[in-house]
Amino acid sequence: MTRVLVVDDERKMRRVLQILLEQMGFESVAAETAEEALERFDSEKIDLVLTDLKLPGMSGVDLLARIRTQDSDVPVIVLTAHGTVQTAVAAMKSGAFDYILKPFDIEAIELVIRRALEMQRYRTENRFLKEQADDAPAFEQLVGTSPAMQAIYALIRQVALAKTAVLITGETGTGKELVARALHNLSPRRDKLFVPLNCAAIPPDLLESELFGHQRGAFTGAHAERTGKFELADGGTLFLDEIGDMAYPLQAKMLRVLQEGAVERVGSNKTIHVDVRVLSSTNRDLAGSIRNGTFREDLYYRLNVFHIQLPPLRERREDIAPLAQFFLRKF
Repeated sequence: MTRVLVVDDERKMRRVLQILLEQMGFESVAAETAEEALERFDSEKIDLVLTDLKLPGMSGVDLLARIRTQDSDVPVIVLTAHGTVQTAVAAMKSGAFDYILKPFDIEAIELVIRRALEMQRYRTENRFLKEQADDAPAFEQLVGTSPAMQAIYALIRQVALAKTAVLITGETGTGKELVARALHNLSPRRDKLFVPLNCAAIPPDLLESELFGHQRGAFTGAHAERTGKFELADGGTLFLDEIGDMAYPLQAKMLRVLQEGAVERVGSNKTIHVDVRVLSSTNRDLAGSIRNGTFREDLYYRLNVFHIQLPPLRERREDIAPLAQFFLRKF
């Protein structure tokens, strides 16, 4: 759920804002000072900050600057009296999303809050889609009318509506990602992101950051904060391609995330709760990997709640002609 940090030294004002946020369907946490606000910001997952400009000790402008050094994306809305509008404008130049004059109109502040959250969501999704643009799959449709494919379609329909973890196995090129996309597109999560991640294509020391995100300065080269794929897929589907190639030490962290439904970014102790359906695939024999000691048995059973085994094309030759026609039309 969206969590908003409310910062104001007036107790009644904090309470009014918190009641308003509750009515909008959001969680809220409150702070009386900028110093207290930074502690809450460091220890909790905050999606939006509402702060008064005039605070005891550190000002709201200084608080904004400190938040911006930690997270460049979280929107900050400043509250100000008529006499400090000039300061509010200066705060916007420093990265505030907008300012609201006290006393404020309820409908106006609701509109600004929703607009700020929408803008942040679009920014995050657009960054992800831009990263994915060059890696878009050749096609996103399953092709084939053979009995083998009809059986696959039946399995997809059977499990698509659930949140169940699905393990998709098969040789390279059998269409494992296409099955994962079909499961997502037929699910109640279809309006949220489908986030694919190839575990074999990313060096083991970087895969943890890709999955869980990292804080700026968490390691050499971490010049900016990064949102992990689990956070990005919140409410949607995360597809872990070639899960069998994941390094053994990272498997324990994966298991914990699946058990607790929460992640911690590399370099942070802040717990971030996520609602993600996890689909995974492999061309490896995971049972053999378990016997060899390279894959955790407990993680295997977490991922393999429902199993779909894809047949190679040589076992469904009647689909060769429809596939040829598909590619002919496409290209």
